[in-house]
Amino acid sequence: MTAPDSSLPPGDRARARGAASNRSGRYEATTREGADDGWDIPHDDRLIQTEIREERPRSALTFNRSPDLPFDRSINPWRGCEHGCIYCFARPTHAYLNLSPGLDFETKLIARPGIGAVLDRELRAKSYRVAPVALGTNTDPYQPAEAKWRVMREVVEVLQAFRHPLAITTKGALVERDLDLLAPMAADGLLRVGISVTTLDSGLARRMEPRATAPERRLLAIRRLSEAGIPVRVMVAPVIPGLTDHEVEPILAAARAAGAVGASWIMLRLPMEVAPLFREWLEAREPGRAAKVMGRIRDTHGGRDYDPAWGKRMRGEGVWSRLIAQRFGMACKRLGLDAALPPLRTDLFRVPFARGDQLGLF
Repeated sequence: MTAPDSSLPPGDRARARGAASNRSGRYEATTREGADDGWDIPHDDRLIQTEIREERPRSALTFNRSPDLPFDRSINPWRGCEHGCIYCFARPTHAYLNLSPGLDFETKLIARPGIGAVLDRELRAKSYRVAPVALGTNTDPYQPAEAKWRVMREVVEVLQAFRHPLAITTKGALVERDLDLLAPMAADGLLRVGISVTTLDSGLARRMEPRATAPERRLLAIRRLSEAGIPVRVMVAPVIPGLTDHEVEPILAAARAAGAVGASWIMLRLPMEVAPLFREWLEAREPGRAAKVMGRIRDTHGGRDYDPAWGKRMRGEGVWSRLIAQRFGMACKRLGLDAALPPLRTDLFRVPFARGDQLGLF
């Protein structure tokens, strides 16, 4: 059942989208409700299209001090994500833009062309101290529109020029486009890639991650990146208890066969507006399992839909969390995915000559 403040205007259709509604963000003073004013022709359905706006970035690097994250800086070439993963913990960030974390998040995207030049300037600052930068920690840098806009490509080109270490997380097979840049960086110990595989069930993936790369294609991306000499970590993330947790071992086995050399997992996170959107999706797409799934999710978060506490938000707690962690650890050990990967190199960082910097030649 769609909540009154989230219903779509009559005639609108959300085909191949994750969210079924457009719930107002938490900062909005008003809510919206679709209503039939008599002007819409019943059979004249309007398919909701993807809109892309431009943002001229003033900064590229974002720093964090989260104690449960393995990085302290990241770059987001995109805001919003067309993949439409219903569980995406980044959905609430669209509320900062006065847009809905629901359908707006996956249909009203913000591209950040020119981010490469901004990053170049930031890395040249005398106060800058190098450390690995993460890409894909918020929204996917290789989502479909990247094929045309190439803003992620800008970022990678700059990082390669500076010999800067980076870690990429993606579901998108478009990462293969940048092998000409990524493979040499990997050879120098500057790069790792994480490929997220949530399920091997193509039907479930299409319902849950409607415009993301299909599971079998992600496995092929792991193989192609591995063959190019890039160390790939399979990310079983998120694990959804009662829905996808039974696939932990098959996903790890398939990824290892494709060439993955490491693995990680994260429990489903439902912060802020994501929780009602996910419950709405369950009722519409997995009604027979909705009560079971939400029951197990709450078991892992102290009876709530989500516990944001450091150290708990990524893993949860309780019997289901411990069981998943034990199964994951045993499978990784059996498959040889439990070895620690070497740290990315920071000693190769250099500031390249800027255009017109002729004094640097003397």
